[in-house]
Amino acid sequence: MLAQVLRRDRLFILSVLLASCQAATALAQSTTIPSLSADRPFAAGERFTYTISWLNITAGTAVMEVAEADPVRGRAALRLLTTATSSPLVSKFYPVDNRVESLVDAEALTPFWTVFRRREGKRKNDFEVTFHRDEGTVTVTKDGVTEQMAVPPGMHDSISCLYYFRSLPALVPGSSQTINVHHDKKNYRLELWVEGIERLKGPWGEVEVVRVLAIMPFQGIFLNEGNIRVWLTNDARRVPVMMKAKVMIGSVVAKLVDGFRVPDAP
Repeated sequence: MLAQVLRRDRLFILSVLLASCQAATALAQSTTIPSLSADRPFAAGERFTYTISWLNITAGTAVMEVAEADPVRGRAALRLLTTATSSPLVSKFYPVDNRVESLVDAEALTPFWTVFRRREGKRKNDFEVTFHRDEGTVTVTKDGVTEQMAVPPGMHDSISCLYYFRSLPALVPGSSQTINVHHDKKNYRLELWVEGIERLKGPWGEVEVVRVLAIMPFQGIFLNEGNIRVWLTNDARRVPVMMKAKVMIGSVVAKLVDGFRVPDAP
């Protein structure tokens, strides 16, 4: 049972990113994706570390980073990197060492290129995606096999969507929207609901957060019935401080432990 739950848990980090992407478009009274704000809530050098736990067992660690990058096709770019590794205990029977890297347009935050390196137990996969925005296609190379696929406009990957979300206007409880995400040779439309605003305490301190529910309409990527909740600071930085998804027994929780703290009161 533990191994089965943890096999699902290895996809939790990816699910979190996809869920956050949906939150990006959940704006009040909006039926289209709005323009990005001029000021970015993040910059090169940002680094967030999360612990992943299940039934109070530390299952692994995830790190999300932003780095500088050379211009691409004449456009300023940023490099986004997410890694997920299993804890020493879990690694004894199901090691996980995943790495996802995305090169994005620094203004639009849509991806130019994504690489996914998956190491989960005995399973090993590598795939690379090049996004051709003007042509409405992607070129995907997975395990040495290359093919081209059509994609809808404004397509994001499983990392770029999170940062796109953090750059959008304020979220309003009760609103919902969808967004297109390409992952593992498939195009998905994900649904997001902004549930409310609340206070949350953790290693980062106590903050006001926006609680977002993401609903995934497919099997295999999401946990259990396809729902995940994400808590983001209700301020200019939109820091994802906690994520939670139910599994067959209990819940899997990702909690921010390094990279952000509430400033001390004056």
